[in-house]
Amino acid sequence: MSLCSHCVAGVRHEGTPEGQFTQVGGVDSYVATPKGDYPKDKVVLFLSDVFGLRLQNNLLLADDYARNGFKVVEPDLFEGDALPEDALHSGKVDFGAWLAKHGADHVAGIVRTVIDALKAEGVTKFAAIGFCFGARPAFDLAFNNEIQVVAVSHPSLLKIPADLERYASQSKAPLLINSCETDPQFPQDAQAKADEILGGGKFAPGYVRTYWEGCTHGFAVRGDMSDPKVKAGKEGAFKATVEFLIKHL
Repeated sequence: MSLCSHCVAGVRHEGTPEGQFTQVGGVDSYVATPKGDYPKDKVVLFLSDVFGLRLQNNLLLADDYARNGFKVVEPDLFEGDALPEDALHSGKVDFGAWLAKHGADHVAGIVRTVIDALKAEGVTKFAAIGFCFGARPAFDLAFNNEIQVVAVSHPSLLKIPADLERYASQSKAPLLINSCETDPQFPQDAQAKADEILGGGKFAPGYVRTYWEGCTHGFAVRGDMSDPKVKAGKEGAFKATVEFLIKHL
């Protein structure tokens, strides 16, 4: 499995992150907390794209979810080795070498460390929202039912149809997939396969897929908001995810 050029393309969004950088179970993390009352027994795990905590877009998006009533924890999946923001424009990334340092089992183990630490604080329910690279650990944790809800946007590194079939047979976590028109990592034949395996009521816990015309891989995090279709896709995927979390978490 490998990543594609769309995985590092996109636009930096402007704003000032409002959360805090801290350690959760010894893992560097960004934590966004709602300003009002919120359920202390629930946490949304923000599993990022390859830019991790280095990209402001990820932090701002975590803040947005927190504004909707969820405590959000975004762990550093890459232990300080996330791709630099300038890779958005340079396109000079040795994906193979970088991915070799961040295997699926190791990354899932980092998230498990955070989950264990949060459980010790009284958290009992977890949702994972995975973007691009982050969809892989979200699926891996769902296979073992270590998380209760999964929502992924433009997922990468999935084996199709094997991972979809495994999800259907092993996971009990309701699944939302935010997909788009142009996506080498999760193309339209993979989207159709997801509907075939999980849709039409086949997956009892719940399955929803949104589709955003005129959008490319990465739109939910790094989309160009000056493009009306991309803006609609980013905002629509966010709204769909919030509604899914409210319903199932």
